[in-house]
Amino acid sequence: MTTKAGDPGAFARFDLDRVETPAFVVDAAALRRNLAVLADVKRRSGAKVLLALKAFSMWETAGITQAVLDGTCASGLWEARLARKHYPGMVETFCPGFKAQDLPEIAALSDTIVFNTPQQHARFRELLERSGETFDVGLRINPEVSTGEVPKYDPAAPGSRLGFPISQLREEHLSGLSGLHFHTLCEQDFAPLARTWEAIEPRLADWLPRLDWLNMGGGHHISRADYDVDALVRLIEGIRNKYGVSVYLEPGEAVALDAGLLVGEILDIFDNDGLQAIVDISATCHMPDVIEAPYRPALLGETETGTSVRLGGPSCLAGDVIGDYRFAGGVPTPGQRFAFLDQAHYSMVKTTTFNGVPLPSIYLWDSDSDKLERVRSFDWTEFERRLS
Repeated sequence: MTTKAGDPGAFARFDLDRVETPAFVVDAAALRRNLAVLADVKRRSGAKVLLALKAFSMWETAGITQAVLDGTCASGLWEARLARKHYPGMVETFCPGFKAQDLPEIAALSDTIVFNTPQQHARFRELLERSGETFDVGLRINPEVSTGEVPKYDPAAPGSRLGFPISQLREEHLSGLSGLHFHTLCEQDFAPLARTWEAIEPRLADWLPRLDWLNMGGGHHISRADYDVDALVRLIEGIRNKYGVSVYLEPGEAVALDAGLLVGEILDIFDNDGLQAIVDISATCHMPDVIEAPYRPALLGETETGTSVRLGGPSCLAGDVIGDYRFAGGVPTPGQRFAFLDQAHYSMVKTTTFNGVPLPSIYLWDSDSDKLERVRSFDWTEFERRLS
């Protein structure tokens, strides 16, 4: 999988020695720039945009994101709690499989609950009606149109567990629904969305006028420089005008794209069929997508002709390897700082304490004012509390 990290922007002038390592550094100014793009889409298309907490849930920045966005989408009870506690606006909750004991609280927290199958909705419908809470219900459909680069990250891949296959959707499945939801993209531009809509519109055309909303999910890299924003606006306008439904988008990456660094330090370096550097950033603990996707994160300031070094984490996992990188100025030395680009989304929410590896601190920087604030640091008790 190819990194979509763009130009380092203001991070090119950030002094990495200003933070303890490992550390995430999120640029508030970069968030505001991304949000300005989303605000433009909202204004011109009439769409509503929700923040996908699964991708970016740094609630310290809720005042920045929710000044533009209409709410949040949660992936279960805990994210719904976080959303209602820290983020203004509506809360939409989707989970592939809800637990009966969680649903009364989810109903109290959520404005919209989206089920993965009509069978699950039918099973819990009476329970939800007894809750006395006010919310609407949606169904996630699988368009069965595969556009993903990597099968394991493709929600529409053959055999996917995510969403009810559109080929099986029937009139009776719409009972009690206010809307339909589909999510098929992963770090993609407009063309895959257009192909998906072209394939599913004929199947939905008779039903959409009877619904209130259509949610086109996330994975849209709307804030990326090469994204065709005008085409997205035209598509949303066309759907709203033709079918009379509200249209929702729920990007996470587009909110935080190119807005964060993960800063680390060289701990040791030696030669074994090439230079091997042990660093205090762990692929398995801090950037699991490096191993799962896999992909190679972009290194701040990497050169084409520098010294090649393999960077590996401090855990005992043999596969805790980030990748091979070229460093300007010769062989890096212990204590030297470095950073990976575009780490605000997903990396931060996926961190673990496997092997007792410390969690990165979290800093908020504003490149417009140069104000830097450490908003969270973690001690060993985070590791202790996860065990028994």
